[in-house]
Amino acid sequence: MDTNSITRNYLDSLLFEQRLVDSTLPDIHVNIFGETFDTPVMTPAFSHLKAFADDRESAMIEYAKAAAKVGALNWFGMEPDDIAAEILDANPRSVRVIKPFADQDRIIGEMEFAADHGALAVGIDIDHVYGYDGQYDVVDDIKMGPISTDDLRKFVTATKLPLIIKGVLSVRDAVKCAAAGVKGIVVSHHHGRLPFAVPPLNVLPAIAHELKGSGVTIFVDCHMDTGYDALKAIALGADAVSVGNAMMKDLKEGGVAGVTDKLTAMNHELITGMGYTGCKDISQVDASILWKD
Repeated sequence: MDTNSITRNYLDSLLFEQRLVDSTLPDIHVNIFGETFDTPVMTPAFSHLKAFADDRESAMIEYAKAAAKVGALNWFGMEPDDIAAEILDANPRSVRVIKPFADQDRIIGEMEFAADHGALAVGIDIDHVYGYDGQYDVVDDIKMGPISTDDLRKFVTATKLPLIIKGVLSVRDAVKCAAAGVKGIVVSHHHGRLPFAVPPLNVLPAIAHELKGSGVTIFVDCHMDTGYDALKAIALGADAVSVGNAMMKDLKEGGVAGVTDKLTAMNHELITGMGYTGCKDISQVDASILWKD
């Protein structure tokens, strides 16, 4: 069984306890880095998506605009500065996630560019440190390199924006990030880069417990396919979640409208799930609503 199947099976093993007496229509607004968003369901840090048809703009711009329409935080991944500028112009409430380049001056330069162009936050994708050939990864002919605790401290001080580390899948790494001054982490295995990786929601409660009171915002991705998946993640300690592959069909076929419809449907599922479990707002969602099959 591969990592993604393990993750999906774990998510599906988590069951909801129904609580309807005194339940009212929930509020799903969240505050992230001082900004209020209409939903904790976010777009993913996709990279290098082109236009799906000659008469359409870049898919990177399409889903950034969709996030703005539904009041969601937008994420994007490895893009050259000119494309990053277009994305941030379309939706400045975005997080630019940067690969762990061996040339760390490049990381700092891309962080500075994001700050200068109004990004809400920046991130580093440590999932891509290693390749599959026994060497550090190479992405688009660019060499990746290791990230140390001292590097984290350097990157924190190198930007005025909140720094997020993507690819945290252990209490060990979460604690190191918090100690270095990182403002957010993404609990993620990047849809299976590590074979037999622990499902993010399996390790999430221990991470959330260890980081309680630290001020570190906890994001989660990997198989956040429905609003019910998002509710499970929030119950186990996430502040917000990214939907990735689950929105690709909607993005490809419908562009801005397709992604808007997908995120809206997930929000409706989230509200429904919260209503049935007696949670009036995001702050009331906790692990007590879940049972393990």
